[in-house]
Amino acid sequence: MIELRTFEERDWPALWALLEPVFRAGETYAFPTDIDPAEARSRWVEAPSATWVAFNPAGELVATYYIKPNQPGPGAHVCNCGYIVAESARGQGIAGTLCEHSQVEAVQMGFRAMQYNLVVETNKGAIHLWEKHGFGIVGTLPGAFRHPTHGYVDAHIMFKTLVWEG
Repeated sequence: MIELRTFEERDWPALWALLEPVFRAGETYAFPTDIDPAEARSRWVEAPSATWVAFNPAGELVATYYIKPNQPGPGAHVCNCGYIVAESARGQGIAGTLCEHSQVEAVQMGFRAMQYNLVVETNKGAIHLWEKHGFGIVGTLPGAFRHPTHGYVDAHIMFKTLVWEG
């Protein structure tokens, strides 16, 4: 089981250690592969409305997600999230737990829907997981992501309504 809580300043070194290899790999996030810690912190911790971190029973930071409005103004009722689980912690249901948690938090924060803007087609595990949690592919952007080994690949926009008009 994981302990999930909001990011605290003392978490940054462990969070950067989790984020860095994913960003450097350039396979799932459209961040520069040479991103520096300050820019990564700005994008993952400072710009979002909230950042969550997850710890295993040994107290190691093994996962994280952020939540933020997908667009400003009239589009601010739709949120966007990003998730990362440590390589060593994958296959344990942590990403699903983060997805469920983020949906509850999104509703509590006043968001009515959730959108993932760039789900890389080669990230089959994520696509399967998001679909399992009720997200649908609402659009595909041909060749929108430059994968380091597969070249230009498609990216999906995935969406889920969280709160229906009553």
